[in-house]
Amino acid sequence: MVNGKIERKQGEAGKSKPLVIMKSTLSRLPIYYCYLQDRMKEGLEYVSSSAVAESLSLNPVQVRKDLASVSSTPGRPKMGFRTEQLLQDMKAYLGYDNYNEAVLVGVGGLGKTLLQYPGFKNYGLNVVAGFDVDDHIVGKSVGGKPVYKMSRLENFVSRMGIKLGIITVPGPQAQAVADKLVASGILGIWNFAPAHIDLPAGVVIKNENLAASLAVLSNRIAKD
Repeated sequence: MVNGKIERKQGEAGKSKPLVIMKSTLSRLPIYYCYLQDRMKEGLEYVSSSAVAESLSLNPVQVRKDLASVSSTPGRPKMGFRTEQLLQDMKAYLGYDNYNEAVLVGVGGLGKTLLQYPGFKNYGLNVVAGFDVDDHIVGKSVGGKPVYKMSRLENFVSRMGIKLGIITVPGPQAQAVADKLVASGILGIWNFAPAHIDLPAGVVIKNENLAASLAVLSNRIAKD
């Protein structure tokens, strides 16, 4: 990533070309992807950027640039992009066609929900196991996924070659869990704990602060 831009390669017929995409564009791509999936189910052969923008209440110029940045072929005048091809290009760029295995630490309410969520596989993610310190949940299966003791974490992650960890523990426990994950070989952390986590260089983290999101919603509602 350079100056807020992310560079990847995408190509056709064995040829690759560099793609430099802004982080803001990357955050919108999953929204387009879900929209395109729905249009595919409806049998829509072509989709225009203006139609996408109108349906999602987004800026049409921005949408056109976003779609063009990941499409392997230009859109056709008055028709737009071929829906199936654009969906494939977007899927390849986002990595949804390459399954990533992950472990989840903290099998409480939120952790159980994530373990049982079947939709992750649509986005190339397979949560293979959960870990917890509670003897009431350890040894059981949640959503078909086994729950192990924390003492087995490092060996399991190392043996399975897993690179992604999901944290759903209370805030005060988050840093210690993150340290264990990193020591196990985890390179990316999806953090749902309401806590700041310090990580070494080379380990990527994405924070999902539910409390902060709720505060934003509540504040906006109060102002209306």
